[in-house]
Amino acid sequence: MQSEADARFAWSIGATVRLRQRPAYLKTADPMPMLRPPDLIGVDEVGQLVEQRAFGQLAVRFRRGTFLVPADACEPVPEASA
Repeated sequence: MQSEADARFAWSIGATVRLRQRPAYLKTADPMPMLRPPDLIGVDEVGQLVEQRAFGQLAVRFRRGTFLVPADACEPVPEASA
């Protein structure tokens, strides 16, 4: 079993990811972050990993913006289905 730190570094920038579960809210990845409603992103929506942040947070660019998402709430998308 991988530790949380190992799982965090398993992500590669530019990888395609999708949400496993919808978070209670979305936090923008801006220098001055804002909280946004969770319905801006559908669970089946695919995004691109832009950055890895501290505490297991991933900055993912979706169609409606770039948001900070917990790494455990994301899953990689195989290239064939992206």
